[in-house]
Amino acid sequence: MTVPATPPAPAIAATATAWTDRQQRIKDEFIEKRGYWDEFWDGLLKLSPDFFEAYLQLSAIPWTKGTLEPKVKEFIYIAIDAATTHLYEPGLRIHIRNALKHGATKEEIMEVYQLTSVLGMHTCTMGVPVLIDELAKAGQPV
Repeated sequence: MTVPATPPAPAIAATATAWTDRQQRIKDEFIEKRGYWDEFWDGLLKLSPDFFEAYLQLSAIPWTKGTLEPKVKEFIYIAIDAATTHLYEPGLRIHIRNALKHGATKEEIMEVYQLTSVLGMHTCTMGVPVLIDELAKAGQPV
C-alpha cells in the first residue's frame, strides 16, 4: 500500500518566509534543538505558534537531555514513521536523511525496517485466537 506524501499547503509555503519575530525565534530554536527543519512544519508554526512551541519543548527533551546517540534516536523515528500503523513518508524521509548524516548505513536502516515489520505479526497473534474462538462458538472445525 502506497501512502502519498503530504505536500505543504501552497498558501503557507508561499508565505513561509514572512515569519513574525517570535515565529522565527521558535523556528531557530527548533533547528538548534532538533537539528533540522522541514517546510511541512511551516503551516503549524504559522497558524499556531503556541502549540508548535509546546510541541518543540516536548520533542526536544531526548535531544537536549537524552543519552542515546543521535543515530539511534533517528532509528527510532524511522521505526515509528515506517510502522504499519503510522506509514508517514515525509517523516520517514527526514529521519533517514538525519540518520545518514549521523553515520547510519543502509544495512542498519534495513535492520530497523526488519525489526519494525514484525508489528504486523500482532494481526495474527491477536486475530488467530479470536478466529479459533469464533469457529468453536459457531461449531465449525479449526
